[in-house]
Amino acid sequence: MIKGVGNIFKNGMFQDNPVFRQILGICSALAVTNLLINSFAMSLGLIFVTSFSSLTVSLLRNHTPGHLRMMVQTLIISAYVIIVDIVLKAYFPAMSTALGPYVGLIITNCIIMGRCEAYAQNNKPLPSFLDGVASGIGYMFVLMAIALFREFLGFGSFFGFAIMGEGWTNWVFMIMPPGAFFMLGILIWVANTYIPAKEETKGGAQ
Repeated sequence: MIKGVGNIFKNGMFQDNPVFRQILGICSALAVTNLLINSFAMSLGLIFVTSFSSLTVSLLRNHTPGHLRMMVQTLIISAYVIIVDIVLKAYFPAMSTALGPYVGLIITNCIIMGRCEAYAQNNKPLPSFLDGVASGIGYMFVLMAIALFREFLGFGSFFGFAIMGEGWTNWVFMIMPPGAFFMLGILIWVANTYIPAKEETKGGAQ
């Protein structure tokens, strides 16, 4: 059991990472990564939605008609996204404003639908929940890595706290959309160079 859980998290975070391995969830990865705090909030929201959506889909998998499967999954995902949106607006209005429409767009995030369809639809509730958590953490890992460099280079700050002196010149390029593409490209290159793919790991084990 412990080994199985370890494999789920290893695959979700590294070998089968939804962003740099599957190239999913790119829109939000580019849109909110100019600040660490925005990336952190978006990541927590996606972890919540992905994990509980996968759990719910798994619980209902034997009671959902095949021709309605995608509609039911979208409805489930939408319900959890609405919860995230309501909580942000009620308790963190400034964060809700900063993230803007991207919270609602979690509904269309391919990572969530992909895990529901590829894993939760065919597995038991607990592994499905953990798979959702692992995929969400993998997404968070990428967002925080990109945001770390973009905020530092673009604003000279870390989680909003200035850490560079007056002599520091902000890299305006890094807080613009091209800076996000640039950092994501570097991260994908590094990951595919130094992190073995899932198939390569299996081959090595044989």
